[in-house]
Amino acid sequence: MKTIDASDIYYRQLNEQIDEIITTDKNVTLNNVFGQRYIGRGLPENVKIKINGFPGNDMGAYMDGAELEIFGNGQDAVGNTMNNGRIVIHGNAGDTTGYAMRGGEIYVKGNVGYRVGIHMKEYKETRPVIVIGARAGDFLGEYMAGGAIIVLGIGLKKGEDLTGKYCGTGIHGGAIFINAKQDKYKFGKEAVLMKLTDADISLLEKHIEAYGKYFKIGTSKIKAGNFSKYAPLSHNPYSKMYSK
Repeated sequence: MKTIDASDIYYRQLNEQIDEIITTDKNVTLNNVFGQRYIGRGLPENVKIKINGFPGNDMGAYMDGAELEIFGNGQDAVGNTMNNGRIVIHGNAGDTTGYAMRGGEIYVKGNVGYRVGIHMKEYKETRPVIVIGARAGDFLGEYMAGGAIIVLGIGLKKGEDLTGKYCGTGIHGGAIFINAKQDKYKFGKEAVLMKLTDADISLLEKHIEAYGKYFKIGTSKIKAGNFSKYAPLSHNPYSKMYSK
């Protein structure tokens, strides 16, 4: 395993060093990271990077199978358009986490910002997943076209909402799962409360268990059957806006 002290290294040089190292060593630890952008962008499978610090925007952008574990917070656009792989954040993450995400998994121990999962999509068996440990901001799953977003609500005070407003606005694929009986006014008109299926239960159980493993948190009290599922009634909600 190679270790890089990222103190005072400009983001371009840091990413160049990572690219060079992984040609011979697939395991890299980055220490003293503070705002460097694009870490993990486009990295292939079998590469594992541990990040100690606070990476900058677009961490894991276009990632293609690598694994990132962050001991700190993530900033905006974590996993931007990532194709595959896993990102585990032992803290919070910023706005537009999972932007246009096409595959892979993102686990956030704490909170996330606004417009998380915007434009997420899926293709055949490739289904991206975002698991949020605490709560999410406004516009969660906006224009979502596929995949799954799971909000666990761990550590929140009694009566505290798990999401902001306008969740699922423009959603036309995928599903948002909330560990609460969420008020409908929190959701856009395109998102409809639906009954959980056996496949939904299996999906939730799998990722709840994984969340507990990654963050060493007991999750036995989180029951998949208690989640609310919001999904689109139509896969083409804007068809009437355009002439044939």
